[in-house]
Amino acid sequence: MAALEPTRAAIGSIGLAGRIGAFLASVVNAVVEWNDARITRKTLNGLSDRELEDIGLCRGDIDAVAEGRR
Repeated sequence: MAALEPTRAAIGSIGLAGRIGAFLASVVNAVVEWNDARITRKTLNGLSDRELEDIGLCRGDIDAVAEGRR
């Protein structure tokens, strides 16, 4: 019975591919989060002061809400 032993080159290339994939996933995730915050900010800025008050916010809260801090 033959044993399969991975070489250093194969292990290194798998690690590099994994790191590249993780980097690309983090870039995509950052873009998605930025777009979600942009849409939230735009929507909340479109509301009147009365509508914001009805949901318990003021204009100064919009950035914090869009960034997920509130």
